[in-house]
Amino acid sequence: MRILLVEDDVRIAAFLSRGLLERGYTVDHATSAEDALDLVSEGIHDALIVDVVLPGMDGLEFIEQCRERGVSAPVLILSARRTVDDRVRGLQRGGDDYLTKPFALAELLARLESLLRRAAPQGVEPSRLGVGDLEIDLLRHEARRGARTLALSQREFTLLEYLCRNAGRVVTRTMILDHVWQMRFDPATNVVDVHIHRLREKVDHEAEPKLIHTIRGVGYVLKI
Repeated sequence: MRILLVEDDVRIAAFLSRGLLERGYTVDHATSAEDALDLVSEGIHDALIVDVVLPGMDGLEFIEQCRERGVSAPVLILSARRTVDDRVRGLQRGGDDYLTKPFALAELLARLESLLRRAAPQGVEPSRLGVGDLEIDLLRHEARRGARTLALSQREFTLLEYLCRNAGRVVTRTMILDHVWQMRFDPATNVVDVHIHRLREKVDHEAEPKLIHTIRGVGYVLKI
């Protein structure tokens, strides 16, 4: 899922971008509505997160222009304005949800996921997954890290897909064996560790930041 974040506050933008990346989203960031209009015209974003107070064109006018141009992606509005009239105005001008500042990252992620579920056609699975500059194409069965194509075996691709689907969440060896190998846990096997090692060499080789992390005594997590 690709998110367009329109936020001029560098500190807030960095905080949100990191949280979204760790959750498995790809993030494009614009500091002004004018720059965001250039990005949104590409039609590649699954959702927009838009601050109301922006330099030049404000966030509500930007949302209106997006709707006039046929952009149908759901929009989550961020604003320090918290009156009922402010919320109603934001929804009337094209927003789908309204979150007041300050907010908890967990609530923003939950609201975003709710918007994406409502916007997605029922029963349609995403064709791409990724974290940061790592992206896997489920239809073409390809994986890339930045400009580099990853040469993965069938098992490695399945393992990477499982980690991407659980980006930001720790998965245990038992869970991996169950979902990737469809086998019950065998405490004597090191098959998961061997495949994780091989996958890490391909995904994280000469790349920063490292994405595949070991949680000692627990399992593994894919995150920035």
